[in-house]
Amino acid sequence: MLVIRRKIFAMAYDEKLAINLRAILSAKQGIQEMKMFGGLCFLLKGHMLCGVEKERFMFRVGKEREAKALKRPGASIMDFTGRRMGGLIWVDSKKCSKSALKEWGALAIEFVGSLPPKKKQ
Repeated sequence: MLVIRRKIFAMAYDEKLAINLRAILSAKQGIQEMKMFGGLCFLLKGHMLCGVEKERFMFRVGKEREAKALKRPGASIMDFTGRRMGGLIWVDSKKCSKSALKEWGALAIEFVGSLPPKKKQ
């Protein structure tokens, strides 16, 4: 937390959630972290893989798996600034056990791992 002029400002993402997500991603080579969209995102081969926000996780599962993923506990459509983001899912951290978090991570890695590496620009 930052203290500025006697006001307390919380970070835009929950560090505990970030630690939990890092733990499940630690075995996968090529994962990078990047602060974006007011949270913390993890990338694989230059593609957004997953991330954390205040009280929820974000996973990129792909449009083909989105409907099935939305049936899982705590899952909801990701709409960023009122615009639906196809293939991306919010997961409520309070409804996501450690084993479920591993499953979400594996689902995202399976999808993003199938994409060709992004070209550096």
